[in-house]
Amino acid sequence: MRITRRSFLRAKGAALALPFLPSLAFAQGDTKASNKPSKKLAIVYIPNGIVRRCFFPGEENADLPDFIGGFNADKVKEERRLKNKPGVYPVELTSTMQPLAEFANDITLLTGLDRTYQNGQDVHAQGASCYLTSVSPEQAETMGWAHPNGRTLDQVIGDHVGQSTVFNTLEISCNGFTAPKEPIEFDNISWYGPGKIAPSIREPQKLYDRLFLKESYRQHVADVTDLVVADAKSLSRKLAQDDRHTLDEFLDMIRGIELRIQKMDKLLADVDVRVPKNEVLPRGEYIRLQMDLMLLAFQMGITNVSTFMIGPERWDATLMYEGVFDNPVQHHNMTHNQKGDGYKELQKIDIFHMEQYAYLIRRMKEIKESDGSSMFDNSLVTYGAGLGDGATHQYYDLPMIVTGKAQGQIKQGRFIKMPSGTLNSNLWLTVAQLMGLETESFSDSNGVISDLWT
Repeated sequence: MRITRRSFLRAKGAALALPFLPSLAFAQGDTKASNKPSKKLAIVYIPNGIVRRCFFPGEENADLPDFIGGFNADKVKEERRLKNKPGVYPVELTSTMQPLAEFANDITLLTGLDRTYQNGQDVHAQGASCYLTSVSPEQAETMGWAHPNGRTLDQVIGDHVGQSTVFNTLEISCNGFTAPKEPIEFDNISWYGPGKIAPSIREPQKLYDRLFLKESYRQHVADVTDLVVADAKSLSRKLAQDDRHTLDEFLDMIRGIELRIQKMDKLLADVDVRVPKNEVLPRGEYIRLQMDLMLLAFQMGITNVSTFMIGPERWDATLMYEGVFDNPVQHHNMTHNQKGDGYKELQKIDIFHMEQYAYLIRRMKEIKESDGSSMFDNSLVTYGAGLGDGATHQYYDLPMIVTGKAQGQIKQGRFIKMPSGTLNSNLWLTVAQLMGLETESFSDSNGVISDLWT
């Protein structure tokens, strides 16, 4: 068998794609071996906004926001909007951003970003479902688009960079609730087009099966490592020392994921079904497992574009944040109870989410690519929310952190203050261009964020 850039270990009709192994490629005369690794894009979404006074530099002593519900998301925009003096400054790590301290030189904080809000849909549903379109239902109606509003950014980029991968895009969610408490708009940020959802995968086993094995073959194999161990030992003898190490690490990671999925399956199996549970999986373990599956998909060339929802919007049900609270809590409900020390309790969830983002950065820096660079060197990862603050349901001052080196196109370790009111679609246009698209507009954009480039 000729070994190409996308090599496989096969048994019983199932296949496991391998990471790139240069010694095999060169031995087979693979001219693609000298190519740069593919550029990757991950869009990480956090639900229910953030505690803005703990996230935005200089707001620690700001007044606590009152709850503003209904369709009054922008009611206090001019009163509370960031008064930015545009420019590029050294990165500032606020109390919420402390989990990123070791990566201070690897991230860029952007402030001043707004998204146009229009009446016509619940504020949380619009925050999620319109996050990657930057167009509201009312705007979509004006333009003759059915809701949800056109093709999302990830799909547009996937159309351009996905020809060499199995999937143009990959949609992942960490919504582990056992009951559907909200419509799909609250739990999805990716759309193929008007009215055509790109459904996210929330169960680790289903995501695993989609990436590595056809479901019809699961009954024939105990796990992937049993499936490929003989093939892998034979293959290892053909590899250079560095590649043997890469293959060993890769198989160890696969096996580790298998064991973690088994553990979560047992947690689910042990639940007393007579006592309904909102969610039974520990948040951190669940999120990190889904992140590792996304990284494996990147490493194996299954996709180069992925959306990743850390949680669904609103969804009034309890979650167990292990190591944070002794008992399950309701994230959405807490966003509307920030008075007194309430915001401090809510901030613990923001910090918890930031810790998961730090884990993702750390893992991407550890994974090596075909040319010796890291996955982090070849990636672009955004981290943000569809709401600027969960108490006021605001669509202005959206939180945004960008990391990854995008193959040298971004200089990190900076704090970019945009002119207050800069359209968030300008960031999405910039991301599209950084991913190689030759386009001058996206949604309602009116320019790019040139300060992001090196």
